[in-house]
Amino acid sequence: MVKKIVTVVLLSLVVMQLLQPAKNKSEGLDENDISFTYEMPEEVHAILIKKCYDCHSNNTHYPWYAHVQPVGWWLASHISEGKKHLDFSSFKTYPEKKANHKLEELSEAVTDGWMPLETYVWLHRDAKVTPKETRLINDWIASLGVPIKIN
Repeated sequence: MVKKIVTVVLLSLVVMQLLQPAKNKSEGLDENDISFTYEMPEEVHAILIKKCYDCHSNNTHYPWYAHVQPVGWWLASHISEGKKHLDFSSFKTYPEKKANHKLEELSEAVTDGWMPLETYVWLHRDAKVTPKETRLINDWIASLGVPIKIN
């Protein structure tokens, strides 16, 4: 009986590997990217790409374990959820009021430290936004006339 259960579990794991989720990957930046919406210091854009774009754009860089199921499905779900809240690749399509609100939320997220998610930072330690990077992001957002979160 144990042998049958182990066999079924192993077969299930093998079959799961054949069911890969679609990849969130495009070539280059989309024409509606936030960097084409606002004038942005290169340093700020580099921070957003390195710390945020994996879950909040059309340009996810996938680690090797993203191809192992069910981890890949879990990652795809996180990316889909992240893009529902904020999608830097389609930022130019946001109405002004929504764009300003998203920038306010970005300021709050990095200032309060709830983004990037702790589960992401566990495996991507360099994704943690430093105080200097927070200041650069907030200074840029404030330069656009959008209220920022101050601690």
